[in-house]
Amino acid sequence: MRQVGARFSSLMLITLILGGTAAKGTGSDISRPQFLAAPIDQEKIAAANRVSWGINSSALNANQREEPSATEADRMLPAAAADQIASMRIAHEPMAQLVVKMNAQKKAANALTDPAQKQAALKAYQQAMADLAREAATRSILRDLYSPAQLREQMTWFWFNHFNVRAAKRDIRAMVGDYEDRIRGLALGRFRDLLEATLRHPAMLRYLDNDQNAVGHINENYAREIIELHSMGVGAGYTQKDVQELARILTGVGVSLNPAPPKLKRELQPLLIRDGLFEFNPNRHDFGSKRFLDHTIKGSGFDEVEQALDLIAAAPATAHHVSGQIATYFMGDNVPPALVDRMTAVWRRSDGDIPTVLRALFQSQEYRSSLGQAFKDPVHYVISAVRYAYDGRVILNADPIINWLNLLGEGLYNHETPDGYPMAASAWTGPGQMETRFVIARAIGNGAAGLFRPRGAGATGRPALPQLQNALYYNGLTKTLSPATRTVLDQANNQQQWNVLFLASPEFMRR
Repeated sequence: MRQVGARFSSLMLITLILGGTAAKGTGSDISRPQFLAAPIDQEKIAAANRVSWGINSSALNANQREEPSATEADRMLPAAAADQIASMRIAHEPMAQLVVKMNAQKKAANALTDPAQKQAALKAYQQAMADLAREAATRSILRDLYSPAQLREQMTWFWFNHFNVRAAKRDIRAMVGDYEDRIRGLALGRFRDLLEATLRHPAMLRYLDNDQNAVGHINENYAREIIELHSMGVGAGYTQKDVQELARILTGVGVSLNPAPPKLKRELQPLLIRDGLFEFNPNRHDFGSKRFLDHTIKGSGFDEVEQALDLIAAAPATAHHVSGQIATYFMGDNVPPALVDRMTAVWRRSDGDIPTVLRALFQSQEYRSSLGQAFKDPVHYVISAVRYAYDGRVILNADPIINWLNLLGEGLYNHETPDGYPMAASAWTGPGQMETRFVIARAIGNGAAGLFRPRGAGATGRPALPQLQNALYYNGLTKTLSPATRTVLDQANNQQQWNVLFLASPEFMRR
């Protein structure tokens, strides 16, 4: 798929926002802050904190000229992280093969007549499916923590949430890693390409039941969410008739695990499309003419879907709705409408080129004024805490992070409804949320919390007390703290207590 527009690096983004060159440190001994060449400007810290998954020396010292592609970024991961990913089943077995194997395993288990054997076989199946989802989550976390392509990883999370699927439904646990990878590769491309990539992925078709959408048995679930959530937004001027017509257009767009193609009349055979598990089956398609978004679309097969996606992607409401969501993701609540309008205009001029729209956002005075003010949702909070506490030291076990995100209510691939996790600060600022964050801050601040103990290694992992009072802190972060926070930190009795108080501070909760 075509990708348009400039590519970014973290350093380029900081320079773009602030002007000039981002400060660079030269030392690695975190106990000797004078090793940093000069004090770091607070605004540069805030800029690096915003465009990455959390401030650390790597974010400030990033010097690649371009944001790497998804494949290049994986090659640039630390060896300890790359090795973990390479050992995963999802890394060396194609998604279609995995799904077919898991489906066969489930069928074999259900065919057993002995109750005990059947129960054991189904338990093994469920464990294998859970392992696939855990591998995907672990890979996502490792990339967020250590990838040099920090903007790509942030946009991958944003787009996955935008085109949300829930892993626990049907057989999506075997698909979710590939689905996230497909999004990641297009996260800095064109919106139109993302829209079609998610439509053609079996995880989305399973999640929103379009594999059950056929002529004579219309299912409107996916058609409605494409318009309401993925593109134009609620109240954007479309009608219920548009939803119904799009559902008719999407008939026959589905999933097939059968290696044999469906039996078709000769005239329909050229219209069959099969790509992995994706299938457009003309036997299941409504070939009648449709009237969608004030355009007539004549029955022709999958080309109808392409025409509909073109109309949706080009709609002014889509440009405005998605631009507003991108701005909210980076800036937090109360994004100025004038900024969204400017992003919308850039979107339409660039044909939905995501880097061009991001540039309009990052160059704005409104964005610059918002630095350090956006409240971190749970994923940003947890990932940023581990990034800062351990910097480039590679974790050996992502399970604690996965568990923390579940406790905070933003577990990876866990959101049940297609609207994705909320971005409003009010969703994440309740008393229970803050109490849980303090517990997590204590786990990270007091030591490794199991992060450096391989899965199944028992209690023999290496201890790791992070030194948060490091060079980056003394040469930059300390200036971002309020007098009240400094007073609280000065009262800490030991390093562990200081770590916890810093990670639980109001300033660390923002980006």
